[in-house]
Amino acid sequence: MKRLVSNILLIAVFCFSLASCNQAQKMIDGAEQIVIKCNPEVLEVVAGNIDANVSVTFPPEYFLPKATLEVTPVLLYVGGEEVGKPFVYQGEKVTDNFKTVTKNGATISEKVHFAYKPGMEKSELVGRAKVYYKGNEYEYPADIKIADGVNTTYMLASTDGSYHYMPDGYQEVIPETAEAQILYLVNSAEVRNSELKSNGIKDFQDALKALDGDSRRAVKGTEIVAYASPEGPEALNNKLSANREKSASKAFDKITKKLNTGDVSSRTIGEDWEGFQELVNNSNIEDKELILRVLSMYSDPNVREREIRNMSSVYKSLETNVLPQLRRARFITNVEYTNYTADELADLVENNIDVLDEPALLRAASNAKNIDSKIAIYKKAVDKYGTDKAKYNLGVAYLDKGDNAAAKAAFDKIAKKEGNCYYNVMGVVAMRNGKYDEAAQWFAKSTCKHSKINQGALDILNGKYDDAAAKLAGTGDENEAIAYILTNQLDKASAAIKGNGPCCNYKKAIIAARKGDVNAYNAAMEIVKKNEKLAERAAKDVEFLKFR
Repeated sequence: MKRLVSNILLIAVFCFSLASCNQAQKMIDGAEQIVIKCNPEVLEVVAGNIDANVSVTFPPEYFLPKATLEVTPVLLYVGGEEVGKPFVYQGEKVTDNFKTVTKNGATISEKVHFAYKPGMEKSELVGRAKVYYKGNEYEYPADIKIADGVNTTYMLASTDGSYHYMPDGYQEVIPETAEAQILYLVNSAEVRNSELKSNGIKDFQDALKALDGDSRRAVKGTEIVAYASPEGPEALNNKLSANREKSASKAFDKITKKLNTGDVSSRTIGEDWEGFQELVNNSNIEDKELILRVLSMYSDPNVREREIRNMSSVYKSLETNVLPQLRRARFITNVEYTNYTADELADLVENNIDVLDEPALLRAASNAKNIDSKIAIYKKAVDKYGTDKAKYNLGVAYLDKGDNAAAKAAFDKIAKKEGNCYYNVMGVVAMRNGKYDEAAQWFAKSTCKHSKINQGALDILNGKYDDAAAKLAGTGDENEAIAYILTNQLDKASAAIKGNGPCCNYKKAIIAARKGDVNAYNAAMEIVKKNEKLAERAAKDVEFLKFR
């Protein structure tokens, strides 16, 4: 009798379990009735994170009142999987503290989050579901597809940084002058013989003669300029200056016979207030500051002269030491000196470096045909002159080479550690080393255009795509097109791409894929495939999912 009762109980338990199983199985079998939507539809990495909103809609009469459903989001990718925080739902007769689904159904929103790992660019977000019903656990036989992933387009942004070399200051053509003057007696336009025989005139003649045998110097013309000292009536002085122009021109012809002076022009200045101010400023005259103040206060020549004459204590000194030097005519021959060519600079660096000043050395470095030669010349400039400019340009050359440690070492030796250029390159070093917060602090100190471009790069890395597009607009930087792609401004992105290499065509392929332009996509991808690394990326890139 006991055995019969026991068997009856076992049968009852089995039937109860079977009934429970059948009811739970109905939920599992009806899984296709559940509508799952993901925003974005294709997962995207933003600033190293993968975040999405998932909405789950249960139809009416689907959820058992006493059941609990656990859905675990899992990101599957080549090389592994990442398990997210489970979503747990309960029927209306369950007393736990999960999200409740009534017999009328429900739509519930969830958030998923994963930290990006390499390999996730070709992945799939799925849900793994389990039903808990009357003390039993029932697994859904297959993963529930939620979304494809993961878009990593922002990672195409370059972190090489934007920067520039300091100008070398080298002049390919240097303007020079050969100059002499003749002095006149007060109120006279007559040229005295003693003036034509002065040492200044002889030196001028010798300088012109030397130009004939100088292959680097070319005479561009000569100007004769006549003046009058600022004393007496202005009209009289203007006439006197004009007469001195005529007599000076005749004297010039006499002293420059058979000499190359180029085209000769002449002009008259009148009262030489500019020369007066310069002579007074460079003199030791008592109360010179008072004289200079008068010149700054008054523009009328008559008022100036009156006020200065009223300074009786100093006027006599002006009559003796200043005014006689302003009764003059100047002969100014303009000459152009042609500096060393690129080939000459390269030869001098190797064979006679001591004749080169710093601008010449820096120009030789900028002309160097390879980066190692450039660095070697900048090192010589640092050794010879030790200026901050040379150290800065050496550091920039190391940046060009990709040697960030050597670049920082060069920048650290700069004496004056401030200024837009310095702040910017220090930010570039930090950005290249992945220290984005430090880089942002450096760039914030600088107002140069390169820092703004670099801030745009950081904005892309931080997921601030609109800010990046605003900063990079019209810069021509390689990240400009990336910013426009990320903000879906595809026409602007196309216009911002200037080159036709594999990297540029990768961007063109993304634009074409987003527009659904098959021909443009195929044309761009033909060039992309020539770069092994980019071709490998393209094979996994979800941007091209619909073309695979």
